[in-house]
Amino acid sequence: MVEEAWALSDRVRAYIKESGRDVELDEVWEKIFSHSPMIDLAATLQGGELPPSKIVLKSPYGLYYKPATRDWLPFRHGTVSTSEPS
Repeated sequence: MVEEAWALSDRVRAYIKESGRDVELDEVWEKIFSHSPMIDLAATLQGGELPPSKIVLKSPYGLYYKPATRDWLPFRHGTVSTSEPS
């Protein structure tokens, strides 16, 4: 599941690289995060921040924005089950 969070972060980096310019958080939110089926919109918007600097995924992971590196990094917000699925 953390790989899905990294993949979404990679998608943001690719979008910025392809644009060839600085991309602000509101554009990243509008063009990528707000349309992703991986995002838990209610939990993400609960903080009242728009655009949000913390993205909560439907999995136990999410992404947070690190201004110093201008990058989105995974974090865990929920419990990860270590049992095998049946």
